[in-house]
Amino acid sequence: MNSKEIYTIRNEKAEDQWEVENLTRKAFWNLNVPGCSEHYLVHVMRNHPDFIPELDFILEKDNCIIGNIMYTKAKLVDEENREKQILTFGPLSILPEFQRKGYGKALLEYSFAKAKEMSYDVIVIFGNPDNYVSRGFKSCKKFDICIKEDFYPAAMLVKELTQGCLEKRKWRYIESEVYQTDEKVMEQFDLNFEKMEKKFQPSQEEFYIHSHSKII
Repeated sequence: MNSKEIYTIRNEKAEDQWEVENLTRKAFWNLNVPGCSEHYLVHVMRNHPDFIPELDFILEKDNCIIGNIMYTKAKLVDEENREKQILTFGPLSILPEFQRKGYGKALLEYSFAKAKEMSYDVIVIFGNPDNYVSRGFKSCKKFDICIKEDFYPAAMLVKELTQGCLEKRKWRYIESEVYQTDEKVMEQFDLNFEKMEKKFQPSQEEFYIHSHSKII
């Protein structure tokens, strides 16, 4: 993306919702699995108590919405059952024809700054490390954050918005229940959109490897 290129980042409005769901579907279709469920997740997330509307951003270029990022609350629990409120984001969606051009980076950096303004200091996500280590994310193992006892997923990544805020404690990550979607309901929801062919592509195997790997 040219540094002089004009685009706008703003909060999503009610009238943007269907367009955002449609661009999310196009961004993720056949990427991780045949078809996708991310557009349904976007649809249900907005009405969930863990959703943070202040951190729901779209990126517009030439009066068209080409990108979106959404955040929800999550938490870390230490060995003494003390809880720490944190963030997770996803989906991060960029229309396919605009991917790998810097728009995702722009959305991330803008949202990081806004999250810090709201006094959040940690973000935990599941994602491809190739896409996120350049944005300051590190392996969950480096912060001693697991999802169950001594299980550190390779795809679980952590970013401190305030350096050193996690201290030297062992943590367990608990994501929002909004990510537990109903596949049958999702399939029904997908019928509201233009028919697209489900098929295999190599990125699905890459996703499988990342999502089933752990760090020891």
